[in-house]
Amino acid sequence: MSEGGFHVHGPHDHEVEHAAHGGDNFSSKIAVMTAIMATIGALFGFQGGDTQNQAAMYKNNAAIKKTEASNQWNYYQAKSNKQNLSELAMALPGVNIEKYRSEVARYKQEKEGIKKDAEKLEASSLDWDKKSDAAMHEHHRWALAMTAEQIAISLAAITLLTRKKWMQYGSYAIAAVGLVIGATAYLHL
Repeated sequence: MSEGGFHVHGPHDHEVEHAAHGGDNFSSKIAVMTAIMATIGALFGFQGGDTQNQAAMYKNNAAIKKTEASNQWNYYQAKSNKQNLSELAMALPGVNIEKYRSEVARYKQEKEGIKKDAEKLEASSLDWDKKSDAAMHEHHRWALAMTAEQIAISLAAITLLTRKKWMQYGSYAIAAVGLVIGATAYLHL
């Protein structure tokens, strides 16, 4: 635009106005598909974050159960030490052997219950670890699906700049791959 109110169009102004006011079906299709891919990618990202949080929570539960099992094994060891001392005391001269014999029997019995509790806690810890591993596997699927959608969006942007049909189809193909990977995550495969 000149200072006197006289306007001169540049060589590209007509094309820009034409694209801005519709009539560019190619750009419209890419824009709609990009919006759809971005929405799907956002959903995949949410699911990926959720499964990652679940995996961390499961791993935390596994650590708690492992600590509880360790505490039980320590308790078991303490009872074993007391049992050993009672057995040693029975060999000393002038002691009440029956008293220590009953203590040895009591410690043996107590240790059995403690051992069962420790083994249950270890099994529970292992179960939580397996759940964590499964959730991380699912998380990786969601993350891979989201990455595919992001690549498809990037290709769509390049498609708008280059206006190459083959690139448009490539973008759609990668978006479809992302959908398939997302479906495997959803189905826990």
